[in-house]
Amino acid sequence: MAVYILMAIIAYAIGSVNFSVIFSKKFAGFDVREKGSGNAGSTNMLRSVGKGPALLTLICDILKGIVTILLAIGIGKIATEVKPEILVQIAGIFVVIGHTFPVYFGFRGGKGVATSLGILLLVNWQIGLICLVFALAIMILTRMVSLGSVLTAVLFPILTIFITENYIIKGNYIIFGIIMALIVIFNHRSNIKRIYNGEEHRIGQKS
Repeated sequence: MAVYILMAIIAYAIGSVNFSVIFSKKFAGFDVREKGSGNAGSTNMLRSVGKGPALLTLICDILKGIVTILLAIGIGKIATEVKPEILVQIAGIFVVIGHTFPVYFGFRGGKGVATSLGILLLVNWQIGLICLVFALAIMILTRMVSLGSVLTAVLFPILTIFITENYIIKGNYIIFGIIMALIVIFNHRSNIKRIYNGEEHRIGQKS
């Protein structure tokens, strides 16, 4: 149990490193949370700071998820008394929670989509690629990043039911998929309301 708790703390601490806040202050001299949508993520970085910092933020947020899962796998090999698939799932959940509620930045973070993508691609490359292609297709068709993110979050746990191969650590990931989906959907609750009202911002649309 102690190893699981330690993993949760480490993952949360890693997730709390919010690159959009760091890069917006470094490259633009302001906190990205004070501009645009107020979200500390790559989409708002693109609108408020620019393409370069937004791409850098996206890459770092994806790597944040990957590094955390790799760390969980490493700890799982050392602490043989724990179930490695549970350790991986705890790491994935808490790094996204850290990204959403970062302890270093007043608990105001991003929505966890890029970090979740990094997690998915490492946990199961097949599911990760399906989710990535699906999300991009929805975003291209609707020009709404939020809709692509929410629908992909719903797709993830469904895929864990039918795809049982290609997991980096074998195990049952259905509950993990549901929890990850709920976190992303919760973080997009304001977007869902705007989509319902036909007020959601679209890619290329002027603010």
